[in-house]
Amino acid sequence: MLALGEQTSDSRQNLRQNALLFDQRIKALPEEDRLNLAQFIVTRCFLVSVATPDLDSAYRIFSVLNSRGLDVLKAEVIGKIAPEERELYTRKWEDAEEDLGRAAFGDLFSHIRMVHRKAKPQGTLLREFREHVIGDISSKQIVDNVILPMAEVYEELTDAAYASTERAEPVNESLRWLNRLEFNDWLPPALAFAVRWRGNPAAMETFFRDLERLAYSMLITKSGINDRIERFSKLTEEIENRADLSLPKSALQLNPGRQFTTYQVLNGPIYQTLAARARAAVLLRLDSLMSGGGASYDAETVTVEHVLPQNPTPGSEWLTWFPDATTRASLVHTLGNLALLTRKKNSAAKNFEFEKKKTAYFARGGISPFVLTTQVLRNSTWTPDIVKSRHEELMRRLEEHWRLTDRKDPLEVLLDNL
Repeated sequence: MLALGEQTSDSRQNLRQNALLFDQRIKALPEEDRLNLAQFIVTRCFLVSVATPDLDSAYRIFSVLNSRGLDVLKAEVIGKIAPEERELYTRKWEDAEEDLGRAAFGDLFSHIRMVHRKAKPQGTLLREFREHVIGDISSKQIVDNVILPMAEVYEELTDAAYASTERAEPVNESLRWLNRLEFNDWLPPALAFAVRWRGNPAAMETFFRDLERLAYSMLITKSGINDRIERFSKLTEEIENRADLSLPKSALQLNPGRQFTTYQVLNGPIYQTLAARARAAVLLRLDSLMSGGGASYDAETVTVEHVLPQNPTPGSEWLTWFPDATTRASLVHTLGNLALLTRKKNSAAKNFEFEKKKTAYFARGGISPFVLTTQVLRNSTWTPDIVKSRHEELMRRLEEHWRLTDRKDPLEVLLDNL
């Protein structure tokens, strides 16, 4: 029995928690039900031994019945190490797994596979890891030179915990915002770069600043998974070939056409254009920039809300300030008319008059943790000129941070390249 407070592995903790749950549920059953359950287990439950012809088949079964086949991969790699060193390398493997946790360790192997595969997966993790990562490399080299360095860097990246005597905070700032994205396709090139350059703080700062810019552009322009995999795989290849990532043609950079497209989305009805998670990520990033980077966002519920309501009540002051329907439609979903809240949506409050909406909906005790919302609270009225001016200010900040100044219509870019 494990002592209270004893440090245990993920798997042992899960076994203990499952056993306690079973014990709790069984004790709560009436005696007759417990007897029936015991009889059912003895007479109707069976232990099945499954044999497979090869490791790929075993992996597929593990994927369905167990975890992600990591045990199969571990057996294959560690099993090829000489018996006298096998215990040492088993401990190295398990220590790395324990540090990251089982789920994250499994994710790491998928990212390592992508670093080496540089294409959308076509087969099982085991098969592709064997073909594209292991190859002719010895098992000791796989552990020492691939898995362990990648595991260490992966923890730094996903925890935004890069350590250096200089420039660590700008790197971690970019990492925090990358980790807020709804996709993690950026991780393979990030791993490939950090493994090679983590000892160069200046290079790390530049790379992750530009990687954030690229990833958020892909979020804003709704790049699909295939486009993201292709772009980030090309970037990984450039990193491995030590290409100059600052060149305009690099996969890390945004050409004038992509800058134009990104700017156009941000400058338009972003509330309608982007899904809820995406627009919240963009607004939170903007709020951080407006605060000078010192803001912290720990709220579990963050929503993006309109100041001018989408459907103002007839006779309200909103229609006095925005009498023209065309003007309302052109401004209501833009950055200039949006604010952030740390509460769930309240449909009844959306059409409150401005002063009541500020005190009862946008603020608690007259204050808000968000700079974007504080901007709204400082106003006594909310007119088209105020919305336009605020929108221009916010666009300037995003334009500056993500360097969206060299913009050209994609058709114009295409014609230039003919």
